[in-house]
Amino acid sequence: MDKPRILIIDDDEDVRTQMKWALNADYDVHVAEDRRTALEVLQREKPGVVTLDLGLPPSPGDTGEGFLALSDLLQMDPDLKVLVITGRAQRESGMEAIGLGAFDFFSKPVNIGELRVVLDRAIHVQELERGRRELLQTDDSDSFEGIIGKSPEMQAVFGAIEKVSKSDAAVLLVGESGTGKELAARAIHQRSARGLRPFVAINCGAIPETLLESELFGHEKGAFTGAHVQRQGRLELAYGGTLFLDEIGELSGPLQVKLLRFLQDHEIERVGGRSRIHVDARIIAATNSDLTKAMAVVLMPPLRQRQGDVHLLAEAFLQREAKAKRKTLTFTLKAIRAMETHGWPGNVRELENRIQRAAIMTENSWVAPKDLGLSPYSNYERQGLSKARKAVERQMVEAALARNKGNLTRAAAELEISRPSLYELIDKLGIPRR
Repeated sequence: MDKPRILIIDDDEDVRTQMKWALNADYDVHVAEDRRTALEVLQREKPGVVTLDLGLPPSPGDTGEGFLALSDLLQMDPDLKVLVITGRAQRESGMEAIGLGAFDFFSKPVNIGELRVVLDRAIHVQELERGRRELLQTDDSDSFEGIIGKSPEMQAVFGAIEKVSKSDAAVLLVGESGTGKELAARAIHQRSARGLRPFVAINCGAIPETLLESELFGHEKGAFTGAHVQRQGRLELAYGGTLFLDEIGELSGPLQVKLLRFLQDHEIERVGGRSRIHVDARIIAATNSDLTKAMAVVLMPPLRQRQGDVHLLAEAFLQREAKAKRKTLTFTLKAIRAMETHGWPGNVRELENRIQRAAIMTENSWVAPKDLGLSPYSNYERQGLSKARKAVERQMVEAALARNKGNLTRAAAELEISRPSLYELIDKLGIPRR
């Protein structure tokens, strides 16, 4: 089996030599002494994991060149796992690097044993991500740019994505957590004229508010304490492509105003700067309804409203897990029914996580409800009898409509009620008519 390929970036030749000697038995090790050489090696050898000393020439005494290298490496290969190495008193730099996309960081001197553990973890995570990408890239008539779904609700989403991808308008994705908003954003980008240019994603809720403005718009040297070099923000890094702003509702009022100004004239000012910079980047955002007046809107339906997609998604996730574990796995009929009647408050993400757990926990070649952590009553615990009864009625009606493809006469017969009674139930439960 080929050894995992890694790249060591350090300006100290002795350090490069020692690390290569220590790791060479288990990894295919390549080395680089500066940013330019590192980018050349990355393009030529395509390593999966990089160790990066932030103190690089021409200014090894500060972290400016190291952060530029981190930005360039991730822009060239967004799937790259970068392990940052900092000085003893530079823990803040390590945390900042993680905020900018690094996988982990170490303080000098580096313990080789600990480094091996994190290298192996980074390689394992990359293999899992590669498996997920391969699943999403399979030729599937029920898949749209890696998004699985054949329900009318998802077909409407696919149609909306198709429409907005042909324009350059800013787009707002509205939906509950776990409904696949980032997948939809990537689909819009890939189908647009910008598809071959960068797709840059940032989670606005994961970055402290004090750093978020600089992260988005960049800053000039000396703009604030610690701003030792000029740095481009994510908007400039997305030049020619798309910037995806997840959890945009976390933006403060002043930052929303600054973003709206960019949407109007496509110009920014870096923090501490006085000149306006033209930036050609498209914005796709998620969750903030306050920006809907400036954006086209795509509504992402929750999984409970996607008729027929639970089983479809579950099979795709289970076969991915079976392939990874090199064994055969199937669902029992009770497991299928339990999944179809579960409310899925965590949406697709919850479904995926439950199936990953089930594939690990089951001792058989089949997955039962207990492996999924589901029971006939899991949706209704602590709800009270009245709410539980209404929820059961709703799920039974929706499931009957889904199985009968919206045919009211057949659905009513299956439920053993009259067609007028079914109409009354649909209205009472607030189920949308199609």
